[in-house]
Amino acid sequence: MARRSRTEPGQLTETGSRKEPSAQLSDEQWFLIEELFPAPRPKPWGGRPPHSNRDCLEGILFVLLTGCRWKDLPRSLPSKSVCHQRFKLWTETGVFQRAWQRMVELKDDLRQLDLDTLLADATFIPGKKEANASVLPSLARDPRLSC
Repeated sequence: MARRSRTEPGQLTETGSRKEPSAQLSDEQWFLIEELFPAPRPKPWGGRPPHSNRDCLEGILFVLLTGCRWKDLPRSLPSKSVCHQRFKLWTETGVFQRAWQRMVELKDDLRQLDLDTLLADATFIPGKKEANASVLPSLARDPRLSC
């Protein structure tokens, strides 16, 4: 399993002609939340050893921060199916939310959390066809005549 060098969080490292992302989490941040993630168990019938929780979390953060599709994960990270399965498991069990909350609380305690600027992006939400604020709801319109 290829390991990426742990440089400054969020930077890109040059590997050949392609840029690979560096770690999103610093070692201190990972140490703060590492205990929340259950250790992956090897399958009883053998096979490849499971990917580490940190590598999977790096893949999940890459998707969440860049907005890319799961299948566009860099090769240096675990596969899309592994990262998505862990994300689904950690979301359903509440592990991801507890880790996120712990990181936000740390930033708040260090006074590094800026709540003056918040951003919401809804470009992925489809709009209703021909929906307009000036259009009357169907009950308010005149009834249609039909034979």
